[in-house]
Amino acid sequence: MLHACGHPRVTEGTGAGRPSGIRAADARHLTERMSRLDRFLPVWIGAAMIAGLLLGRLVPGLGDALGAVEVDGISLPIALGLLVMMYPVLAKVRYDRLDTVTGDRRLLVSSLLLNWVIGPALMFALAWLLLPDLPAYRTGLIIVGLARCIAMVIIWNDLAGGDREAAAVLVALNSVFQVIAFAALGWFYLSVLPGWLGLDQAELDVSPWQIARSVLIFLGVPLLAGYLSRRLGERARGRDWYEQAFLPRIGPWALYGLLFTIVILFALQGEQITARPLEVARIALPLLAYFTVMWGGGFLLGRAIGLSYERTTTLAFTAAGNNFELAIAVAIATFGVTSGQALAGVVGPLIEVPVLVGLVYVSLALRAQSPDSSLRTSDSR
Repeated sequence: MLHACGHPRVTEGTGAGRPSGIRAADARHLTERMSRLDRFLPVWIGAAMIAGLLLGRLVPGLGDALGAVEVDGISLPIALGLLVMMYPVLAKVRYDRLDTVTGDRRLLVSSLLLNWVIGPALMFALAWLLLPDLPAYRTGLIIVGLARCIAMVIIWNDLAGGDREAAAVLVALNSVFQVIAFAALGWFYLSVLPGWLGLDQAELDVSPWQIARSVLIFLGVPLLAGYLSRRLGERARGRDWYEQAFLPRIGPWALYGLLFTIVILFALQGEQITARPLEVARIALPLLAYFTVMWGGGFLLGRAIGLSYERTTTLAFTAAGNNFELAIAVAIATFGVTSGQALAGVVGPLIEVPVLVGLVYVSLALRAQSPDSSLRTSDSR
């Protein structure tokens, strides 16, 4: 039986209100049981990226038209795509079970450590190691490393069968820390730490209110809509109707919103990306290393501390993903729309999207290969 977003509903912790068992034979056929949309997701995403690049390159004035109306520094079409993408997944969250996540100190502490200590430090090290002669791109990558994910990670986590209640809590936690810590960490990694190490310094002009606006728009709106949908839907028609009739109807729109967002994002920046392929390739190297190391480290840490597969997966994806909307907005506001810093922010999702889609399939393969491991039994409350 397919999950409302398309992937099979299997072996999810009972603490999240899901069935706790799966036959080993079923686990070996995860890919075959996916819907066509999910099974060929890398193809659709690749096509969306190519379509966006071609549109931005071949249609004169399209980028200017798409960017003419903005929401908090982000093109209105992208903002709408993100809201459509996030709403169905947040509507699936069982908000009455969030206490099973907030009581898991292993998960919360591990997430904070990965997102706010290891992640920014790793991106700083990779940027300086691989882009020592390109200060603008280096600064842009450091800004990407500081912007922790609050949007697309919800999709990757859901596709990989992660714990969506845990994802909602960790994303909310990241949002709070983003408002509090982003500007301070930007000052530390762009000015203070380079000064201590005798390296070139940069400045970042961003206010906590600018970060708060981004969080309120791109997380607050779909989160409130999802919460109200579940609360009002269950009150009016009951939980069975809500989960068996309403959610399957809206579920596919998460992926439609994702594909639409990718097309628009790459259409806006198609000319910049295709005009400087060698520079894009150099920016891509530290990003590839970053996403791989953060996801792998998060997954290994989750296993080491005994989390279930669902929460291990959620920990890994929330550690690896970044808030490219915020990173691009900050880079444009501080350095300008045509700056190298802004280009580095744009290349972020160019690399993040295909890499994390690939890691969704790695997650599913790991789940299928470990049907009886401790990953599947821990955290079932």
